[in-house]
Amino acid sequence: MGTLDGRLALVTGASRGIGEHCARSLAEQGARVALAARSKDDLDKVAQDLPHDPVVIVADLAQQGAGVDLAHSAIEALGGVDILVNNAGVSEIRGEDEMVMRLNYHAPLETTKALVRQMAERGHGSVIHMSSIAGATGVAELPTYGATKAALDSLTRSQAAQFGKFGVRVNAVAPGLIITEMWEEGRKTPGLADGLAEHIALGRWGEPEEIGSVVAFLASDSAAYVTGQTIVVDGGFHAVTAWGDYL
Repeated sequence: MGTLDGRLALVTGASRGIGEHCARSLAEQGARVALAARSKDDLDKVAQDLPHDPVVIVADLAQQGAGVDLAHSAIEALGGVDILVNNAGVSEIRGEDEMVMRLNYHAPLETTKALVRQMAERGHGSVIHMSSIAGATGVAELPTYGATKAALDSLTRSQAAQFGKFGVRVNAVAPGLIITEMWEEGRKTPGLADGLAEHIALGRWGEPEEIGSVVAFLASDSAAYVTGQTIVVDGGFHAVTAWGDYL
């Protein structure tokens, strides 16, 4: 038996990378998952080998009101939502600050608000926002992206305080350097991947399934007394200084 048997989950940005592996981790633990992203073909590829009759929902969360529409579609398809993983997002795009803010912050806010009432009526719920270590530290090349993730961390605490009395927990996961499509080109730069790994306490980049497993934990009853937290999953990159070998 899985820790999420019988639970109903919605994962945004589920067509690849961290979102895909969040969906896989939830399904492996017994949840029936609705996968949301812009590309139906990519979603279908993920869904084809997931257990528990997954659902595919095409949605472009960069559009105003799309979060509400997605919430309604997920409730209709699944019969309700117990777990929401707000993973859809985009990195820094020069000249597209409003779109980055829209997708990274407003869409999770909108989707969560549209689903909380039915979670409260069901007597329980787990919302997990996908943050980043960029929300806790300054990154010169990512000012808007970092600001959106810092806003998500604050939203996590506020929503945890707001919704806790209804049995709804709200947490965030802040990944560090994870091997995904987002880093595919950057990792080809000579010396970049290994150079950054030298500053990670565990000495390596993370795998997307290592984020998915933390998300599945936060969604489960094993985390029943955890709310309002941003869980950093970065191998000791942000909070640990790894300058050299002292042994």
